[in-house]
Amino acid sequence: MGAHEVRLRLGGVSRQRVYQITHRSDFPAPVADLVQGKVWLGDDVEGWIARHRPA
Repeated sequence: MGAHEVRLRLGGVSRQRVYQITHRSDFPAPVADLVQGKVWLGDDVEGWIARHRPA
């Protein structure tokens, strides 16, 4: 899952907000840092969202 997908999954927050969230110490570490940007495992991101952004 790239930053754009994280952004959409968080309800369309701004790119700046995704940057802030993905740089938090409790956010999952990226599995890759590509030319296009960082990539996270979808399950890791979903788990973080479930813990930090309950419905």
